[in-house]
Amino acid sequence: MGKYFGTDGFRGEANVQLTADHAFKVGRYVGWYYGRNHKARIVIGKDTRRSSYMFEYALVAGLTASGADVFLLHVTTTPSVSFAVRTEDFDCGIMISASHNPFYDNGIKLLNGNGQKIEAEIEERIENYLDGKIEELPYATGEDVGRTVDFASGRNRYIGYLISIPSRDFKNIKVGLDCANGSSSAIAKSVFEALQAKTYVVSNEPNGININTNCGSTHIGQLQRLVVEKGLDIGFAYDGDADRCIAVDHKGNVVNGDKIMYICGKYMKERGRLEGNTVVTTVMSNMGLYKALEREGMRSEQTAVGDKYVAENMLKNGYSIGGEQSGHIIFSKYAATGDGILTSLMVMEACIEKKATLCDLASEMREYPQLLRNVRVADKKTARENPRVVAAVEAAAKALGDDGRILVRESGTEPVIRVMVEAGTDDLCHTHVKNVIDVMEAEGLVVE
Repeated sequence: MGKYFGTDGFRGEANVQLTADHAFKVGRYVGWYYGRNHKARIVIGKDTRRSSYMFEYALVAGLTASGADVFLLHVTTTPSVSFAVRTEDFDCGIMISASHNPFYDNGIKLLNGNGQKIEAEIEERIENYLDGKIEELPYATGEDVGRTVDFASGRNRYIGYLISIPSRDFKNIKVGLDCANGSSSAIAKSVFEALQAKTYVVSNEPNGININTNCGSTHIGQLQRLVVEKGLDIGFAYDGDADRCIAVDHKGNVVNGDKIMYICGKYMKERGRLEGNTVVTTVMSNMGLYKALEREGMRSEQTAVGDKYVAENMLKNGYSIGGEQSGHIIFSKYAATGDGILTSLMVMEACIEKKATLCDLASEMREYPQLLRNVRVADKKTARENPRVVAAVEAAAKALGDDGRILVRESGTEPVIRVMVEAGTDDLCHTHVKNVIDVMEAEGLVVE
């Protein structure tokens, strides 16, 4: 990770860690970099945060000042920006979003010409420009100044693409959607209604400050209540920019990214569509997923946390499905990045074709008890490398042996250390997580 760019772009509290001036300069460099040999074409999307408009205008100013033409998708999802880049011959895509974070945070995600997270070397160049380590870039003048184009039609083409993917319609199936008051509010309902599902939607009235507030994929309770109280067949919750999806079965049980990968991976294997007979996961995936994949004759490969690393592995090896427990799932036949709405369509297809409920399909995978705690710290590296913390982690790993594991890592997007334990019982998980956090607090590493 760089100074500004983490695993999912340049992210921070709006006008604190990430300012309008930062956005202008990112635009200046990106416009210049991609316009060295031709007139650069950049497409921009944004989520529903109040600050997204500010950052959009700042980016546009920087891009056009460097001579790039900018195409605005307006409020849309991250995967739709990826789709537009891949299919409309753009040099680069930019998504303004902090994903599942609170409304006061925001972020700038850069996508390359293939619709994937931009290369680390370009991020490093941008960081050097932000820090004044690169000489000032020339301004475009006269007819070379870039123009701004309304490109709402690009979002509509993405909606049409999603509708074209399922092999059958969803007629008479009752589906609940939680749009997190975010990007999917403008898209998801249209897709499901076009496929003839009886669609019930919550958290689809964004006001700039309610994105992810007690809703969406990180606050699943609202969707669970909707599904159970309305007697729905299935439900899907997205995050702020809709690159994640968490499902709920008709009983209100949560089906996370690990179970989705198992269900879809098995379905694809049965139909000869699982390339390399492999599902790509991250180190955060549950032990139960690996045991279930092995039982069904499937392989797995493991990457660092971050869908960009999953995507890199899949591209390198030609694999067809991979993702994260959090609901970032990539289906490489259809998309270059995680896509929450696409994931929900793939889950629907598996259920319909197998004539089974989501509850039935998910019950085939037994999850090991797992506890994750996010600890806010003053300095992530200092906290993780503290000798007493390291010793506590090693003691937990030794005690768990082959029947569990502990993982302590830095968040790529927040000032947080994530402490995760898997074990045979919930009590063991709580004990080992608490032991490590107690040491962090005793060492004065934790901040409120």
